[in-house]
Amino acid sequence: IFGAFLLRSGAGDFIVRLAGCLAGRYTGGAGLVAVVGSGLMGSVSGSAVANTVSTGVITIPMMRESGFPAKFSAGVVAASSTGGALMPPVMGAGAFVLASYTQISYLTIIAASTLPALLYFLTVSYFVRIEAKRLGLTTVAAADTERLRDVMKGGWHFIIPMVVLVGFLVAGRTPTSAAAFAILSVIGASWLSAKPMRPTDVFDAVVDGVRTMISTALLLVAVGIIINVVTTTGIGNAFSLMIVEWAQGSLFITLVLVALASLVLGMGLPVTASYIVLATLSAPLIYDLISQSALLDAILIGIQAGDLPNNVAATLSLFGSDPLIALQEMPLEMKQLIRQEMLPAELLTGMLLSAHLIIFWLSQDSNVTPPVCLASFAAAGIAGTNPMATGLTSWKVAKGLYLVPILFAYSPLISGGWPERIEVFIWSCMGLYAMAGVLQWHLEAKLTVLTAALLLLSAGLLMWTPLPIIAHLVGAAILIGVFVLQNRQQAALVSALGK
Repeated sequence: IFGAFLLRSGAGDFIVRLAGCLAGRYTGGAGLVAVVGSGLMGSVSGSAVANTVSTGVITIPMMRESGFPAKFSAGVVAASSTGGALMPPVMGAGAFVLASYTQISYLTIIAASTLPALLYFLTVSYFVRIEAKRLGLTTVAAADTERLRDVMKGGWHFIIPMVVLVGFLVAGRTPTSAAAFAILSVIGASWLSAKPMRPTDVFDAVVDGVRTMISTALLLVAVGIIINVVTTTGIGNAFSLMIVEWAQGSLFITLVLVALASLVLGMGLPVTASYIVLATLSAPLIYDLISQSALLDAILIGIQAGDLPNNVAATLSLFGSDPLIALQEMPLEMKQLIRQEMLPAELLTGMLLSAHLIIFWLSQDSNVTPPVCLASFAAAGIAGTNPMATGLTSWKVAKGLYLVPILFAYSPLISGGWPERIEVFIWSCMGLYAMAGVLQWHLEAKLTVLTAALLLLSAGLLMWTPLPIIAHLVGAAILIGVFVLQNRQQAALVSALGK
């Protein structure tokens, strides 16, 4: 309802103007406006299709006029709009389901999701910049974009509801009460604009919000039913055992199998329903694999120090003398009891949230992956392009849906302290740019096999967290070297053509 009120109050136009002011003058400016606009709109509206329609009617024609192909323009808007469900503070209905299922506070979820969401939108922006470079599109002069002061003067009041929402969440209020006060602040803030909300606007916003709430309420009710059915029938254990057998204890193979399952489920289920099913079936297994290394280290330290709790030692002895083998053969329920005994509660919460956010992110791919890609279909309708071709383009641009969750599993981006999260974020910003270059086969210029191999190496060194900082620095040096070399080659080519 909060998002519906903001859109009815005229925030959509302000968001697009603000995006143009912030990103319009850079390389690929029109495309970056689409990315920033969809991200800002997504922060208040978690629906990918609604986001596509509301921003796409403005940004897709804008991108086409600036020189981007229609199919790429539609794909960028669809991919950016899909990221709206990942962008705090609203994050769509799925975040409320995630909070209800895991019993993790909503404030914790949106705080942990901020840096990953920025990484996703940065990835989409990289594709836009690289495509603009490939097409030779020029930047927009600063004089052709609105000034930030002028934009904020006409729409600063739209920031008030966001401050109210986040402020009440930080103060410890429930999401429901925070949203209620934020809705009242939307109505009050609209009276500071030239077009205040009328009673009919308030009524229409309530109707739009209730329509969304009905589907969300049904899904929340279905959560309990699905969980009980899966638990009672043993489907969850059977599914987990099947993945364990196929993956042979490999977390990476497990993530690939869950991604494939998400793709199949997304062909027939909405995003939130797909998350519910996958989380019920596979979240405990992913959580177990993510935490296994930390749990094994804690057990070994306890054995060496001679202060391993008696109940943990007795449980491990039931499965042999080797702690690693014991953990691999132990049932998940028994292992959970040992985790609670050996690992800090804050770390366990972060690991549990990592497991669920992996599934939450992977479940978003149904918006952009053919043959069922509703956001891509909506963007194709606006751009007048083939829906399937647009879906393939948006799927390529939205590769952050697959790359960033790997960081959840193998890095402290979610479960670590803020210094660790920021460090991972900084290195990943560069690594994702290298990966985008490889996927587009173009960075500042067309890649060769050698430069593509160097960029892959750079991405691996930058994004693989267990490596020492010297490895990250080497990866950054390789990326900067390729960047500078290609820029010099391009400058020399332009100079030769000029002569």
